Amino acid sequence: MNPIPFPALPPLPTMGVGSMAAPGWFIASWRAARKGEWGDHDVEELFEDATRTVVTDQLDAGVDIVSDGELRRQRFVYEMFDRLTGLERVAPRRRLGIAGYDMAPHFTVAGEIEAPDGLGAAGEFALLAALAPASALKVAIPGPLTFLQAIETDGGGRDAVVDRLAAIVRAELVALAEAGAALVQIDEPGLPRAPHGLSFAEGAEIIGRCLDGVAARTVVHVCFGNNAGRPFADRRIGPMMDAIQSLPCDVLMFEFANREMAELELMAALADRFAIAAGVIDVKNFLVEDADTVARRIDLCLRHIPADALWITADCGFSALPRYIAKQKLAAMTAGAAQMRAAL
Repeated sequence: MNPIPFPALPPLPTMGVGSMAAPGWFIASWRAARKGEWGDHDVEELFEDATRTVVTDQLDAGVDIVSDGELRRQRFVYEMFDRLTGLERVAPRRRLGIAGYDMAPHFTVAGEIEAPDGLGAAGEFALLAALAPASALKVAIPGPLTFLQAIETDGGGRDAVVDRLAAIVRAELVALAEAGAALVQIDEPGLPRAPHGLSFAEGAEIIGRCLDGVAARTVVHVCFGNNAGRPFADRRIGPMMDAIQSLPCDVLMFEFANREMAELELMAALADRFAIAAGVIDVKNFLVEDADTVARRIDLCLRHIPADALWITADCGFSALPRYIAKQKLAAMTAGAAQMRAAL
């Protein structure tokens, strides 16, 4: 039983996926802090002030389910590798040119993989709960396949690494639930592009292990990648449908806006068992939607998903956008949802 009850949600509840666009002053200050120019207290104050800012951005926009913005994590996952032992970092083969997945942290196995102090999300939730005590709250963490993508397993060691990663992710979700998080989410760009030869079905089974026995509502975000606004997978839901249907979660989250609302018809086969969080804001595009555009996208969703099973979100996190654009897109999302609530 969660000590913090989940507030009642309106029809078509709105939320971000997880990450929020950081204020410019935070980015500049964090660069200085990483050079060792700041003390521990200074850094904690920086994160608290910046988190308060992105929470306020969501509350000002009228978002129904609020996240902490994931400011402690670059691209939602990279800093979490610093919390894992038993890994050795491999230098990227490319450092020049545009940002890309081939510049991301990469590791080899150097011992037993552990997270002795957890992944840090439970602490992030504590600050979020203090900053938005009257709101419905959500915490998202990377899934085991996402961690696995960045780890070389030397062939036969894959399954042992998978077991360790699944156990670590599950432990963090359990800790979040015990801390009072009533809605927890696994972000999995690793499912559409399952690493190390895993099938869709095997990937879904590994994700399911992480959700087993977690005393909270659970979300799985099926993501096609969003490093600097770029995907990295075959962006079709259809080939994954059998695996997706096997996921033991309450809510499924998909991106539709940047895919021209394709494959909405597949949602009818899922909506009798899952709530569907549909991405109706394109975070990989600087074009800012207006409320009417968002309302039209929601209307398309409602042709395949019952209103009581439809949640409204963006295609992915807002961290790859400038804050001024992210704020406009958040406002358009909530305004479009308000239009459709009135129409209902």
